[in-house]
Amino acid sequence: MTVHSLVASGLSVGYGQVEILHQLDLAVPPGRITAIVGANACGKSTLLRSLSRLLAPRQGQVLLDGEAIHRMPSKELARTLGLLPQSPIAPEGITVADLVSRGRHPHQTLFSRWTRKDDEAVDSALSDTKLLELAERSVDELSGGQRQRVWIAMALAQQTEVLLLDEPTTFLDISHQIEVLDLLTDLNQSRGTTIIMVLHDLNLAARYADHLVAMAGGRVHISGRPEDVLTEENVRQIFGLESRIVTDPTSGRPIMLPVGRHRMAAQNCKGNRS
Repeated sequence: MTVHSLVASGLSVGYGQVEILHQLDLAVPPGRITAIVGANACGKSTLLRSLSRLLAPRQGQVLLDGEAIHRMPSKELARTLGLLPQSPIAPEGITVADLVSRGRHPHQTLFSRWTRKDDEAVDSALSDTKLLELAERSVDELSGGQRQRVWIAMALAQQTEVLLLDEPTTFLDISHQIEVLDLLTDLNQSRGTTIIMVLHDLNLAARYADHLVAMAGGRVHISGRPEDVLTEENVRQIFGLESRIVTDPTSGRPIMLPVGRHRMAAQNCKGNRS
């Protein structure tokens, strides 16, 4: 698999009169897992949508292997870069297998037919996401967690070398969250797929990502290894939250333990009494 570079340079993006990203610079480590974290409304999803060409920049550009993505033919871009948005909507009545098969659209041409390779890609995606038994079911009949797995399967069937996911663990219980993140790790390790995902859970981000990008106010506040980014001072500055950082005995990665207002008050009272 080819390793691709994805870079945002001087990127300013907004909606209407409101600018969300301000002169943002970011170089995504190729062939690694990157997690974008930050408080609500800091621009995480806007950044992901900009990296996938869903939003046009007001200033700056996004470069894939040195070429501006807004100048690339749509199918050429879609064969390299795939996106799972935050709240995708399935066509009414579509089956699981049909929706996952749509991930193969960028690989089709006007004169090409569906091939065994397409079947294999869809079957592999259904198997990896444990959806084979639901293949003929209507997506409308599924639970929120099952529907999320169907969308992930469609992204996997696209077999792109760069995969962007906006909150891929939404609607999933903790068991299925771990399943999905393990699956993405397998994809990264076995195929070298570059994965960029927005996650709300700081501890899952630190455990599964090689590289963290912490955003604040439409800019990159800090980026780097989880142990360099997930610090008490950064949590305080980005989230306005007091915390304690300890080491995960399983992964060796940092874990953030929120202190909370009531615990802080209890500690202050104890300190005053002493």
